Formats: sequence, C-alpha cells, structure tokens
Amino acid sequence: MVKISKFLDSKQVVFTDAKKRDLVIHQLVDVMSHSGRLKDAQGFFKAIIDREKIVTTGIGMGVAIPHAKQHEFNDFFIVVGVLREGVDWSSLDGTPVRLVFLIGGPDDKQTEYLQILSALTLAIKDEERRKKIVNAGSAEEVIKLFKGF
Repeated sequence: MVKISKFLDSKQVVFTDAKKRDLVIHQLVDVMSHSGRLKDAQGFFKAIIDREKIVTTGIGMGVAIPHAKQHEFNDFFIVVGVLREGVDWSSLDGTPVRLVFLIGGPDDKQTEYLQILSALTLAIKDEERRKKIVNAGSAEEVIKLFKGF
C-alpha cells in the first residue's frame, strides 16, 4: 500500500481565505509552480478546471480532491489547502469544502494514483482528523496528522 505521507510536505500546505473554487485551485497550483516542480502551471491549472467541468471533485465531508495527470510529471505530489471558510464546490453532498487535496502526477501510473486516492480517502474519513486539520495552526501540524498514512 502506498503511503500518502511520502507525498506530503509542509511547504505544500496552504491556509487560505479564498472564497471561490477556482481561486483556491490557482493558489494550490502556484505553490507547486514556485517549487519548480511544475513546468506548465497554466496547463496544469486548465487540466484541473477541465476535470472539474466533467464532474465535481468535491467528494463530500467538506473535502475536495482535484487532480490531473500529465506526461511531464515523474512522480506524484499532493498540495493541501485548508480553507478558513467553506467554499461552494458543487460537492456530492452539498457541503461547503474546507479541505482540498490537489493531486498531480504522471499520466502512466494509474495504479499508483488509485492507491494514493484510496489511502487519502481512508485518512480523511476520520471526522476527528478532518476537524484537527481545519483547526491546525501550522503546516507542520497538518503533516503530523497524516503520520502512518
């Protein structure tokens, strides 16, 4: 089983006051762009938005998992967005989103992607963990909440 903790980094945790889905996504993409791991930030942002147009990535429980796979990536990454206020994401359960896990990775590793998604879903099913993430005071605190996953 893949450990999502290996894809998490405190530099990839964003606390935001953004009130619109696209702005949240833009901020998370910017984090990866500034890290140097994203060659085409605009292309990646567009791929994420195009994916949202097909079906929402707001999975419920106040969580969204926007994602895109592209040939330019060698490995997966996760950017965590902690939203100070709920944002309408057209979620499956109608709940405003407070936690966003933006996933990017290679387009030829579907099995690994599904394992990451499965591990992440397992970790965020825990309501207490979700509350602790939303109320975290630092990026390091958020990362610690995924220890063991």
